[in-house]
Amino acid sequence: MFAVLDLIRKPLIRFLAGLAALGLAACQPVPSANTGGGTAPDRPVAVALLVPHGSADAQEQLLARDLENAARLAIADLSGVQIDLRVYRTAGQAAQAQQAALKAVADGARIILGPLHAESANAVAVAVASSNTNVLTFSNNPTIAGGNLFILGQTFQNTANRLVGFATSAGKSRIMAVYSDNLAGQLGRAAIEQAVRDRGATLVASVAYEFSQDGVLAAIPVIKVAAETNAADAIFTTANTAGALPLFSQMLPENGLGPDRIQYIGLSRWDTPPQTLELPGVQGGWFALPDPGRTAQFSGRFQAAYGNAPHPIAGLAYDGIAAIGALVKSGNREPFGRNALTQTAGFQGVNGVFRLRPDGTNERGLAVATIRDKRVTILSPAPQSFRGPGF
Repeated sequence: MFAVLDLIRKPLIRFLAGLAALGLAACQPVPSANTGGGTAPDRPVAVALLVPHGSADAQEQLLARDLENAARLAIADLSGVQIDLRVYRTAGQAAQAQQAALKAVADGARIILGPLHAESANAVAVAVASSNTNVLTFSNNPTIAGGNLFILGQTFQNTANRLVGFATSAGKSRIMAVYSDNLAGQLGRAAIEQAVRDRGATLVASVAYEFSQDGVLAAIPVIKVAAETNAADAIFTTANTAGALPLFSQMLPENGLGPDRIQYIGLSRWDTPPQTLELPGVQGGWFALPDPGRTAQFSGRFQAAYGNAPHPIAGLAYDGIAAIGALVKSGNREPFGRNALTQTAGFQGVNGVFRLRPDGTNERGLAVATIRDKRVTILSPAPQSFRGPGF
């Protein structure tokens, strides 16, 4: 899916700079110590939206359209808050995104929503750090988070935490990681290993495979030996449908390590594209996804308004506007400062509850699902607050 591709396409950059219909609202935010001037709900608040309009990539052009439309849908749903949305074109390029951000701040933007890619987001955050402007990027790359840069995309760590927590509660505590030997796979492996440590499970083995058909085939016997030797009761893999998942789901069962003997867990979503549901080897596997009820409701409203189904990450733009609007409405003197943005109670978004963490990453309330008879079945619903099960 797109969010994973962003990790592969963009370099690692460590940033160290200084509904109504869906009930979208923030819980009571904590007062912020940051400076930047107050806001009043009865006055328009300038918000910059940086999206890849003008990109040479046709798919990015469509995504830019959906992100902008989702943001405008969120604004229409706000009650008692006026958002002056100012859209800036980035063409999917870091240099253009940086210039757009500087212009947005000069134009009076109080906060920046976007841009899309990690490299562009890093460049934007560095450029506007001296103006105390915070940036909410659509990226899911945790290596850029920190300082004035917050990522809205669902992270590997968030997914791994939810799934390992569910696995231990279901009696699966001897977990082995299977990951592709590339950037996305290595980040996924690190997230799995961290989640295993934090939730009291045992990492019994960690097996890498070359990101190729031959690499997957060569890894099959290694995975089998590691699983049997270490008495693993679950295989947690970073593989997705566009990569090794179809081959693994066929070859592991054929080599005596099928889902009847060991629990499969996926770091990626196994319900997209829909053809994945047809794979025999994924039946009974566990994966995480945003609150399906909220997601379906947003998708239906978006399609009714704009005539097309939203891109899978378009809801991030809605979430960003919803959080911004709720913070303005709260009356907080510094609604876009670090303390307000990272208030622990979080926000309600179109994909469920979420909150921004002080380190610039995020937590999202996720459901745990499985596939039965080629259909998605929810095993553990998404939590509705950060006080419920699932966190």
